[in-house]
Amino acid sequence: MRQLDARNGAHFAFTDRWGGVSISPYGELNLGGAVGDDPLAVRENRRIAARSLGLDPADVVWMNQVHGADVAVVTERQPQGGAPTVDAIVTDRPLALAVLTADCTPVLLADPAAGVVGAAHAGRPGLAAGVVPAVVRAMVDLGARPERITAATGPAVCGRCYEVPAALRAEVAALVPAAHGETSWGTPALDIAAGVEEQLTGAGVTELVRSSVCTLESADHFSYRREQRTGRLASYVWLGSELS
Repeated sequence: MRQLDARNGAHFAFTDRWGGVSISPYGELNLGGAVGDDPLAVRENRRIAARSLGLDPADVVWMNQVHGADVAVVTERQPQGGAPTVDAIVTDRPLALAVLTADCTPVLLADPAAGVVGAAHAGRPGLAAGVVPAVVRAMVDLGARPERITAATGPAVCGRCYEVPAALRAEVAALVPAAHGETSWGTPALDIAAGVEEQLTGAGVTELVRSSVCTLESADHFSYRREQRTGRLASYVWLGSELS
């Protein structure tokens, strides 16, 4: 677990795969509930992760992620089984927002002055569809200002490893030029984190903390491209200290 505390009171945290109760191939700290793991193990892992951050697990809001660009505004604790089917969430309530990934780029945002936080799941389809500017717009609708937002991206497959067909690279880069990449072995690739950064800058967000962890290269993190059947990491954003 890596936690970054911004000077302005925003909290960002990113899990690795260790310290949970799941067994292979989900070992150990799988936080994804839709990958085939034992639901009781996932629930316990989510409790362990939240408590390690000083959070009440009931105050953590999750998403049913579908690789789109829809955004939900969260106004209350999430009921059991009530995760919104979106790829971004925002709130101005004392809640923590979570993103699940295993190669995609998690995007966390906070404007403590407005009391607003946001979280987005930026895979290739979501990046191309505009989930990043969409979550910034939703935060602005709640009173945030782009120039005050601090953003952080978490562990994700890097542009040197995310090999794709040339036609797919061209399709995405036509929409998000910074996503154009090349693998370390010289084939077409996508750099989703660079694309996220370009979209954040375009939306007026200039303060970004970018993770240096490539999930495909790191044995400490889940990677769908490396393992196919595997667990999910979580990235969390919240304001202030403990929520409970």
